Amino acid sequence: MQLLIVLSIAFLAAWLVYSMRRERSDGKAPPGPPRLPIIGNMLQLGRNPHKSLARLSKTYGPLMSLKLGNQLAAVVSPCVREGRAMNVGEATFTTMTNLMFATLFSFELVEYASADTASPRSEFREHVNAITRYIGVPNVADFFPILAPLDPQGIRRKLTYHLGSLLELVQGLIDERLQARTASSYRKKADFLETLLDISQGNEYDLSVREIKHMLVDLIIAGSDTSAATSEWAMVELLLHPDKMAKLKAELMSVLGGKKILEESDIYRLPYLEATIKELLRHHPVAPLLSPHVAEQETEVGGYIIPKDTKIFVNFWAISRDPNIWKNPESFEPERFLDSEIDFRGQHYELIPFSSGRRNCPGMPLASRMLPCMIATMCHNFDWELEKGAESKQLQREDVFGLALQKKIPLRAIPIKV
Repeated sequence: MQLLIVLSIAFLAAWLVYSMRRERSDGKAPPGPPRLPIIGNMLQLGRNPHKSLARLSKTYGPLMSLKLGNQLAAVVSPCVREGRAMNVGEATFTTMTNLMFATLFSFELVEYASADTASPRSEFREHVNAITRYIGVPNVADFFPILAPLDPQGIRRKLTYHLGSLLELVQGLIDERLQARTASSYRKKADFLETLLDISQGNEYDLSVREIKHMLVDLIIAGSDTSAATSEWAMVELLLHPDKMAKLKAELMSVLGGKKILEESDIYRLPYLEATIKELLRHHPVAPLLSPHVAEQETEVGGYIIPKDTKIFVNFWAISRDPNIWKNPESFEPERFLDSEIDFRGQHYELIPFSSGRRNCPGMPLASRMLPCMIATMCHNFDWELEKGAESKQLQREDVFGLALQKKIPLRAIPIKV
């Protein structure tokens, strides 16, 4: 009898030592419920382990660990817990930039940023954001040319650095393509750079590599940061107006059905989506003062004389909120455009977010295609919830002035897969 007791104690001691060693080796194991000696979590399985495990996952998460005797088990369950909020602006910028690079260069920025010769994506965004921010800042040196060499605000120096970095990046991509085109085995790519290089090396038009470089940088700046900012504003307004979100989601479901990605041919069958984008561009204009212009000659406007070389600023932000033009201008109402011929491509001067005429924004054609795809994809494939504590309309609508009107505080929302 005593021998049996001694053997039992020895066995229990050995098991405890073994378990403690296993526990130390399992230090990075997923979380799980407390365990009893020897039997671990076996009693918690009950007669219906599938239901018991589902109940435990609500407390310990979609991946948890159990101890069944001396055997460690990992249990995977769907997450019935609230999802984590994401930075919507960061996601839209990454997506828009990848679309831009795919269109211009046949690869995504994420791919290029993983190469040894490339700058990280965060550094690229820093350059783009800085350019759009500093271009919109009033520069004393512009108004007092005598101060230009001093650059008292440092704006020219900062712009030179950030713009120079983007120009260097694009020049490297052009050089790589030019070198690749000399190989006999080269296969042409179906992107914008290839088309521009074909034109520059042809005889019909006079287009230099330097002009191509600057054009591509203009398109990158105009098409990535501004489109991303507008997409972020779209999610702000749709989250603050659940009834508008519901209308848009219903239209997308009726047209797209189970199709996840919007195609360009679908856009013209989605009038509420188109109206939503027009209202976004009115309510949150991409460039509140548009791009500065200069009077090339003395001109009479409204009975007043505008001298030659006068800088012209068009306050589109004020136009878009003029109660003499718009009914309830401070309200977000896509419905105002449902039975309206007003468009944003420069023919209707009450809605010119991309300016008008020969000097309009070069990124408008791309933006007019990317915005519907981005907004439709986010709204059709996910339900969204604002992060708790971020429901204030005043807080969500605070902006920062620049070439592109950015949100002051990034939008954080929870995507829920539908």
